[in-house]
Amino acid sequence: MNSRLRRKSLPILLACLMVVAVAVIGRYAVDGPTAIPTVTAGTKTVLKSSIAGSWYSADANELRTQIAGYLAKAQAEPRRDVIALVLPHAGYAYSGPTAAHGVRSLGRSYTRVVVIGPTHRLPMEDSFSVPRVTHYETPLGQVPLDVEFIGKLLRYPIFQSIPAAHQQEHSVEIEIPLLQCTLTDFKLVPIVAGQCSLEAVAEAGRILVSLIDADTLVVASSDFTHYGPQYRYVPFKENVPEGIRELDMGAFEFIRKLDAGGLLNYRDHKHATICGCVPIAVLLEMLGKDTKTELLRYTTSGEATGDHTNSVSYLAIAFHGAWNAAPSPQAYQTSLLTAEDKKQLLALARRTIRYALDHQKVPEPSDLNLTPTDSMKPPRAAFVTLKKNGQLRGCIGDIFPQRPLYKSVIGNAIYAAFGDRRFEQLKSDEYDQIKIEISALSAPTPVASPQDIRIGTDGMVLNKNGHSAIFLPQVAPEQGWDLETTLRQLSMKAGLPADAWKQGASFLVFQADVFGEEP
Repeated sequence: MNSRLRRKSLPILLACLMVVAVAVIGRYAVDGPTAIPTVTAGTKTVLKSSIAGSWYSADANELRTQIAGYLAKAQAEPRRDVIALVLPHAGYAYSGPTAAHGVRSLGRSYTRVVVIGPTHRLPMEDSFSVPRVTHYETPLGQVPLDVEFIGKLLRYPIFQSIPAAHQQEHSVEIEIPLLQCTLTDFKLVPIVAGQCSLEAVAEAGRILVSLIDADTLVVASSDFTHYGPQYRYVPFKENVPEGIRELDMGAFEFIRKLDAGGLLNYRDHKHATICGCVPIAVLLEMLGKDTKTELLRYTTSGEATGDHTNSVSYLAIAFHGAWNAAPSPQAYQTSLLTAEDKKQLLALARRTIRYALDHQKVPEPSDLNLTPTDSMKPPRAAFVTLKKNGQLRGCIGDIFPQRPLYKSVIGNAIYAAFGDRRFEQLKSDEYDQIKIEISALSAPTPVASPQDIRIGTDGMVLNKNGHSAIFLPQVAPEQGWDLETTLRQLSMKAGLPADAWKQGASFLVFQADVFGEEP
């Protein structure tokens, strides 16, 4: 939570959070998880462009001509030793000429391109998302994904597959047509980065550099200073172009020195509006100390329009050298929670609710006297359920891991007590009457057929034609439903006909470690 939100009263704060949170209401969810925009044909699953026609032309010939024009004017000298780029990600009319300098510098082919872009819409803490699809489609055609590489990333809890992270997110997609016009026969690894600490950045860098090879290109997608009232960032009002350049070159100096920690500290100290700091920092963690940095192009939208009232900066940066082989970090699955972990998480949920009742604001973890164990720190989704006299009093949770488990418990305890739209907000005189249950979820994975769903073991997510619904694993046994009855109920919950699950639907399953206070 930022300080501006913390100062609001609890009801107003909850309203603000409900706008941005990807939360699912209760085990009889009001809002299902958002479906990833895919088209399935046989074994091929395609993530289709969500920004064609807005950020760039949806007409293939027009788009190809536009990019060819940018490349023809770019002055970068192609070199064979380019292993990574930083490219901007605004609409092509603004950032395209600068980005063209970056891709124009590529003097050879690559079998794999890893593109790391920041999330602009979805809160994701200390986590990165990759899509579970086989191809990415733009107006210029389909690019195959390196599904084997993505599968290896998903062995690490810091890498998840969060469908909403790839919806309407331009930071990765904007780079793909540029690459399609420059390279041939490459496989793509699209990664959306969340809001990450230096520790998470370093871990992601170690994992990625252990998996790539000499024929891999890494692209960090970032715009730089967003200046002006439109961006709520006006650190100076005099000599604006010079001030913007000074901010940008201050950041570039840390990039030139391959200093990820310095870059993140610079961002925090200057309150810099560099949206792709985390992707750039991950890249810097991957590069060897002998890597050479080259600033290929620097422009601002203010220069292009002649008006710096609101201005965004664009840099194209190339990195020359070679990838250094690195050992693979130990791949591990989500740690098992001990009895003491569970006891602490239940106490954490209760203290969170008490704090909110007493102070009328959402607590920070530091307010709750918690020292998280290693099992509580990896990104993991959770539901928090409240019961009063044995009856449901509130239940809200995440499906896709977007933050450390202990923070998921804090956030969803608040929502369960004060944000479940089926109930009035919890009152102080009810506090001692509620019992708390937590469901810590495994990461959702796809199944080929609904017949593969195990009643009583698997939670399930149905997606069809933009409609979604979820049941936790305990729902079907509690209701006495068999598989077909469960799927009929799930379809109706998604706003679909009862038999809609039989054709054209896709399913994810997950498991839950369910534990609660003694009744």
